[in-house]
Amino acid sequence: MAIEHDFFGLLESGPDGSIFWSETVELGDQAVTVDLTAPDQEDVSAAALDVAAALVSSLEAIDRSARSAMVDELSDRTSEVTEYILQQQEQQGDDLEALLVDISGDVHIDVIRSLQLMSMTILADEHGGSDPFAVLEYALDPDATDDVLLVNLDSDASVLSVTSAE
Repeated sequence: MAIEHDFFGLLESGPDGSIFWSETVELGDQAVTVDLTAPDQEDVSAAALDVAAALVSSLEAIDRSARSAMVDELSDRTSEVTEYILQQQEQQGDDLEALLVDISGDVHIDVIRSLQLMSMTILADEHGGSDPFAVLEYALDPDATDDVLLVNLDSDASVLSVTSAE
């Protein structure tokens, strides 16, 4: 069985009924992997695919919103964003400055600005639910796949939470 969508094209289901779509999208000078997945195509509505298409099309605005949410978390010394930045400072030491794209003097803000959006995973079967509909994965060092921040979005592209991968 398959689902046809104007943006995603023909989404064919696997033998287990799951669907998967993947594309690389350019965001400024970086390539972002966008995946759409659902364990059962029966749980994916046309509305969910329309919302997913809108998220992909507005990736730049969503990225700004996600980074703003990270900045908002800096006021909490125990937030996962603050912990992530402190961990990066400890791990990178003097090499941290080489990873920063802008040096303003506020290391926390500079790290958030320098994070690379690596991927966006859309969980199409979570449309309208309380679980994340999309997850953005950010890394300061793209080669350090374990050191990432995850920004969880709902179907309205509002930030639900920012967590570390650990």
